[in-house]
Amino acid sequence: MTVYGNFPGSRPRRLRTTPTMRRMVAETRLDAANLILPAFVREGIDAPVAISTMPGVQQHTLDTLRKAAVEAVSAGVSGIMLFGVPTDEKKDGRGTAGTDPDGILQAGLRAVRAEVGDDLVIMSDLCLDEYTDHGHCGVLTEDGRVDNDATLERYAEMAQVQADAGAHVVGPSGMMDGQVGVIRDALDQTGHEDVSILAYTVKYASAFYGPFREAVGSSLRGDRRTYQQDPANARESMRELALDLAEGADMVMVKPAGPYLDILAKVADAVDVPVAAYQISGEYAMIEAAAEKGWIDRDAAIMESLTGLRRAGAQMILTYWATEAAQRLRRSQA
Repeated sequence: MTVYGNFPGSRPRRLRTTPTMRRMVAETRLDAANLILPAFVREGIDAPVAISTMPGVQQHTLDTLRKAAVEAVSAGVSGIMLFGVPTDEKKDGRGTAGTDPDGILQAGLRAVRAEVGDDLVIMSDLCLDEYTDHGHCGVLTEDGRVDNDATLERYAEMAQVQADAGAHVVGPSGMMDGQVGVIRDALDQTGHEDVSILAYTVKYASAFYGPFREAVGSSLRGDRRTYQQDPANARESMRELALDLAEGADMVMVKPAGPYLDILAKVADAVDVPVAAYQISGEYAMIEAAAEKGWIDRDAAIMESLTGLRRAGAQMILTYWATEAAQRLRRSQA
């Protein structure tokens, strides 16, 4: 007896029979154009420095950063998000290296813009944590708490110098209240009306940031739970989303990505602006470590993780595998 004999329309497996069939009916498509490459540029080095907790990722010199940008363009990647890593001697309580027109991030932005022009959407991380000697994302009060409004003044300055250096997009990541509106005003008042804001709208105080702190040489003391979101909360994300959109965000982001697919889906369903997801350092490190142990198929796991983010609603994915994944996608589509 054939169980399904009387129900001829009830065999979903018919649509899985061959690779070509599966490709034809796929509901979610990942493309190189969906990908953005995060990259670190470090001051005071003459050769790239490997990041031990992120195998295959490095802190770039200006020269190797240019090469990475060209490689990303060739692979079909849409954007690059730059993070500056200054020398420890240049860190201070106000993160002044972050607003120095000749600071390392601004130098990186100019170098990439000169190398690839508009062929890559050049994005800049707009935050003070890489530049402060205490490692927090803002200016501290005397009792050691982040001063929201004093920090916003610094963010306005950062937005201007990053735009002057060639950023197409600034990405405020500090989770200060009102940051998007202040940055939008600063950009508009300095002739940068065309510079977009990718708001780190949903940024959780996550355990998965660990490897990133090596990547940027973080000086963090304590934690960031007074300004980043509690992983237990979901409704709070929608409140942050509404505020960022009202203040003029052009695009919004969920970070981390994989552990927060439910939040990503909620955000994507709620908005009509582009939605990004940041597959962060800890997510990257877990797959690389498990693959090194031989516990998973590395390449398949990478592509599955990225497809999952697209399925949840991300139009743009920041991932350290951006160039590699884009090259693989092009080969599979050739």
